Amino acid sequence: MSQKTIWHEHPVNKSIRSEMKVQKPFVLWFTGLSGAGKSTLAGEVERLLANQNKHTYLLDGDNVRRGLCSDLGFSDEDRSENIRRISEVSKLMLDAGTIVLSAFISPKQSHRSFARDMFQQNEFIEIFVDTPLEECEKRDVKGLYHEARLGKVTSFTGIDAEYETPLNPEIHMQGGTAKEQAELLMNYLYKNGYLER
Repeated sequence: MSQKTIWHEHPVNKSIRSEMKVQKPFVLWFTGLSGAGKSTLAGEVERLLANQNKHTYLLDGDNVRRGLCSDLGFSDEDRSENIRRISEVSKLMLDAGTIVLSAFISPKQSHRSFARDMFQQNEFIEIFVDTPLEECEKRDVKGLYHEARLGKVTSFTGIDAEYETPLNPEIHMQGGTAKEQAELLMNYLYKNGYLER
C-alpha cells in the first residue's frame, strides 16, 4: 500500500448509513468444506433477513471467483489474496450500512483471523458449517471431490489440502436442515442484539 494514501472520512459515515437503513451492519462469515452447505445456509438466512426488509448482500465463493477474483488460482498465495479481497469488499459493504453474508471455504485459521481483524468488535460473526467430509462428497454436484481423488484436481481442501478447524467460532453448526440452521442463526442474532424482534 502506498504511504501517500489515507482513509478519507466523508460527512456521510457508517452510522448515518446504518440509521438510514434502520439496521445494525455486521458480517456473517460462513466457513466449512466445499459442499458443507455454506451458500445454502447463507441464502436461507438472507431470505429471512429480506423478509424483515433488511439491506443485505451475499458474497459467494463461486460468484466472486467469476469476476473480482477471476485472476486467482488455488495456491496458498492465491487463496490468501482471495480472502484479502473478500474481506476488503465485506468491510466496504459494512461501511455502507449493509449486512454482509460471506460464504467461503477460507480453510486456514490465519485467513479467518485476518478477516476478523478488519472489523470492530461485534461486527464479525464466524459460522462454522461443520459437515463431515463423507457427506460433502455425497453432495458434490460439480464432481470436484471425485476429480481430486483421481488426482485431476490438486490442492483441494479436505483431500490434499488441509482445512483448519475454527478455534472459536461464534456459531458451530452441526446437522439439521438449512432452514433449521437458519432459525438457529437468526435466534443468535436476536439474542445478541444484532436484530430486534
